[in-house]
Formats: sequence, structure tokens, C-alpha cells
Amino acid sequence: MKKSSRPEIPRKTIYRLSIYLRCLQRLKQNELHTVSSEALARAAGVKPTQLRKDLTYFGQFGTRGLGYDVDQLAKMIGELLGTSRLQPVVLVGVGNLGAALLQYRGFEQEGFEIVAAFDMDPVRAREKTTKITVLGMDKLGDFVLENHVRMAIVAVPAVGAQEVINNLVENGVVGILNFAPIVPHVPENVMVNNVNLAIELENLSYFIQD
Repeated sequence: MKKSSRPEIPRKTIYRLSIYLRCLQRLKQNELHTVSSEALARAAGVKPTQLRKDLTYFGQFGTRGLGYDVDQLAKMIGELLGTSRLQPVVLVGVGNLGAALLQYRGFEQEGFEIVAAFDMDPVRAREKTTKITVLGMDKLGDFVLENHVRMAIVAVPAVGAQEVINNLVENGVVGILNFAPIVPHVPENVMVNNVNLAIELENLSYFIQD
């Protein structure tokens, strides 16, 4: 297998780069063309030393006394994260959560396009109407393979979630945002971000105890 030429960047750094990118996008909307490391770090909620360390993955960047060029830095981070062009994504599981995700228009602004949705019962009546036609699960594998989709959102119940993820992985998906309440087993080359809202609330609950 050909080794990627991209630098090995820690997962926590990737997360912070996403935050920096959103801060830079807000600066662009406000027509600000340069930003100091101190100001960008403050907007992102990190220390300036941490920000400068994270940006060393781009080599020597920024001008002492002038700061960072907002457009240039946003473009560099976007290219590194792969969001400088629309990334196709499939969504599996069109219940209440899945339907709400289909309604969210912010994905395209961030560089992602949900190109298809799949469900066990594609024709059932739903409270929310979707612009994207919901397809049956029997079409999932072929669609992913034929359209070279590499990212997926999984919003199915725990029962059957591993089978769905296996199907995605077998057909070339290597990045999964998983809302199913399980920790799936995947090959080492597949990245899964598990989103469990109950666990997040439990973590918050600890900090609000008297």
C-alpha cells in the first residue's frame, strides 16, 4: 500500500484545526484579512502556544508583527482536512434523528454533501419531509461502491448497526460518524467517531453536582 504523503497529525490536533477553521470563516465574514495568534487562540479557546504548535504542521507560516493571512490559513486548513471541495456522504437510518440530519443545511457550507439516504422502510410516512429520496438498504452497498463514497453517517438502532457498518466498510467507506449506541468493530484503516448523547449528558451531569 502506498504510504500517504500527508503528515501524521494527532486526532486532538485535527479537532482543534476544525475549530480554527470555523473561527477563520467568521473572520472572513467580518472582512478581516489578518489575525494574530493571540486573537485566533482566544477565539478558539486555546492557549497561543498550543495554536502555534498546531500550525507548525504547515511549516513556517505567519508574519511576525502582522499575524496570519486569514484567507491563506483557512485555505490551507481546508485542504488538509479535505473540505475544500464537497465530500459525498451517505446517511443510513432515516428515523427522527436521521430525518433531522437530512434537514440540516449546514453540512454543505462545511464541505459535505449528503448524496443519498437509506432505511429499512424507505417508503414509511415521516414527520419531516426530505428533499433526498430514501432508498432501501438493499441498494446501500452498490450505491457506495459505484459512487466512490468514503464517508457515512449511521443513525440506526443498536440492533443491526454492526451489520450496517460492516456493509459500508466492505464497500469502501473509511470514515463513519456513528450515532448508534454501540462501539463498532472496524479495521484499523477505518475511523469512527461515536456520538452518544446520553454519555455526553452524563459527563455534564458530573460537573453540575453540588
